[in-house]
Amino acid sequence: MENTNVVIVDYGMGNLRSVQKALEHVGAHALVSSDPARVASADRLVLPGVGAFADAMHELRRRDLIDPLREFLQTDRPFLGICLGLQLLFDESEEGGEEGGEAAAGLGFISGRVVRFPRSDQHKVPHMGWNQVEAQQPSPLMAGMDQSSWFYFVHSYYVVPEQESDVWLTCRYIVPFCAAIRRGPVHATQFHPEKSQRVGLKLLKNFMAL
Repeated sequence: MENTNVVIVDYGMGNLRSVQKALEHVGAHALVSSDPARVASADRLVLPGVGAFADAMHELRRRDLIDPLREFLQTDRPFLGICLGLQLLFDESEEGGEEGGEAAAGLGFISGRVVRFPRSDQHKVPHMGWNQVEAQQPSPLMAGMDQSSWFYFVHSYYVVPEQESDVWLTCRYIVPFCAAIRRGPVHATQFHPEKSQRVGLKLLKNFMAL
């Protein structure tokens, strides 16, 4: 595991060091990089992210990371998206970032869109804190774990995949929503494994074992 080339994509929007430290804790040697060549040649790729969707796509484009990401996603190498890194895989988001207005285009790897939680008198938005997930399909990332584990969330928007086969984990906050997707070796979670203590570290260890 120590010799495996794990790259955490740096596009200026994410708690990169927290993700790096969590991966190091489970024995990985993880490199934070914005170099398109390093992203393209990684054995495993992690796309974290905190912030607005449109701004993130702008930064990925500015750093010439769009094509390397899309090319990586078409291979059989393990990929893990975290929070905004999940949302960016989709066709579009109604979160316009600083530009505001119309939906912002994403990477288009997963058909579907990103929408905001509806208003609620009983719940605050963003959805922040621990919540329980339910597995809709098996995944090696949940090996040795309760399939209804609790993870830590911080988000105001959630993904709506067009194909049910892409849904890996679901959760409920105001409405039922997709908490994670899986398509082959590509996994992405709305929750933060690096903030989810023991279960999050176990998930990351399983990712490194793929």
